[in-house]
Amino acid sequence: MLNHPHWDIFCKIVDNFGDIGVCWRLAQQLHNEHQLTVQLYIDDLQVAKQLIPAIDTSRSKQIIQGISIIAWDANTEFTNAAPVVIESFACELPQAYLNTMQPSTVWINLEYLSAESWVDDFHANSSKRGALTRHFFFPGFTPSTGGLLREHDIIQQSNQSPAQNKAFWNDLNLPANPHLKVSLFCYPHAPIAGLLSAMAAFNQPVHCYVPAGSILTNVANFFGRAALQIGDTITQQNLSLHVIPFLSQNGYDQLLANCDINFVRGEDSWIRAIWAGKPFIWQPYLQTEQTHIKKLHAFLDIFFGSCESTAKISTYNLHNAWQTAVITTETWQDYLAELPTLKSYHMQQRNLLAQQTDLATKLVIFSEKVIKNIPEN
Repeated sequence: MLNHPHWDIFCKIVDNFGDIGVCWRLAQQLHNEHQLTVQLYIDDLQVAKQLIPAIDTSRSKQIIQGISIIAWDANTEFTNAAPVVIESFACELPQAYLNTMQPSTVWINLEYLSAESWVDDFHANSSKRGALTRHFFFPGFTPSTGGLLREHDIIQQSNQSPAQNKAFWNDLNLPANPHLKVSLFCYPHAPIAGLLSAMAAFNQPVHCYVPAGSILTNVANFFGRAALQIGDTITQQNLSLHVIPFLSQNGYDQLLANCDINFVRGEDSWIRAIWAGKPFIWQPYLQTEQTHIKKLHAFLDIFFGSCESTAKISTYNLHNAWQTAVITTETWQDYLAELPTLKSYHMQQRNLLAQQTDLATKLVIFSEKVIKNIPEN
C-alpha cells in the first residue's frame, strides 16, 4: 500500500455506538499497523465523543491519535477522493464526494459482521455505478470472509496482570473482589429484571457492573429507585450492582478482561468480548421478521460447534432467553454450573480465531489487488 497510503472512511451513526466503535478501531489499526493516512468522516460528533473523549465537537476538522476526524453532512464540500474509500455499513457516500471519485478509486462498502453461511459467497462481490465500482466486504468467522477486526497485540492486551487489574478497579473507585463479576451492556428491551433477579437469588455473591447508558432506568426500576447515578452501588440479596461511567474503548476492553461473564450487544462490544476470551452472552441488534435470531443462531452454531453438550445447551438456553423470554433462576444457574468448561472453551475459540488474518489486513490486501488490476491510463 506504499503507493496509495491515503484512505477515507465514512461513518454514519444510526443509533447506539456500534458504527462509530468499529470505524474508530479500524481507522486506528490502519494507521498504527499499516502506516496509512486515514481521514474518518463522522456525521455525529456528539455521539462519537462518548467513545472518543478527545473530540472537540466545536471543530469540523481535528487530528486525534494520528487520525483526521472530519464532521460531514449533506452540505459538506469535497475536493478530492482518496485512492481508497470505505463506506461503512451502507451509509451512502454523499453525492458531492461521489462526484470527486475516479474509475480507479477503490470503493469498499464494509458490511455488518455475520456468521451466516451466505456471507462466504457474497464476500468481495462488486457492482457498477456508472463508471465506478463498488466492492462489498463482509467480515466473518471463516477464512473465506473478510475476517474479524483485531489488533495484532489484542491477545497480549487482554491478558491483564494482577497489578493492572487492581489499577483498573482503583480508577473506578471500586475494590477488586474475588466474587463472580458480570458486566452488563445491552439494549433496553432485554429481560433485565429477570437477569438481576436470578443474580440476586444465586447462592454466591455476584457483582454486576453497568456502564451508564440507556438501561439505567430499567435497572433503577428493578431496585424500586427513581433513578441511578454513576458511582451508585445497590445491593439486593447476593447481588451488588455498581453503576460505572460510560467507558472509552480501552476502558471497556479492560472491563471485559476483568469480568467473569460479559453481556454484550451489537457488533463492537461483541467482537471485543470474543478477544477478551471470557464467557459472554450476545444480544444482536433487534430486526424485523426475527432476522436477529437467525444471526444469533448462526453465530452460536459456528462458535460453539465443538463445545461439550451440557455447556452448549446451557449457553443456547441463556442466549435464547435473553432475546425472547424472561430469564429464570434455573436458566442462570444451569449456565453458571458450566462456567469452568465455558471459560476454557471461550479461551480456546479466541485463540483459534486469532490465527486467521484480521479484517484490517484483509482490507489492505484486497485494495492492493484491486489497484493492481486497474489498467493504467
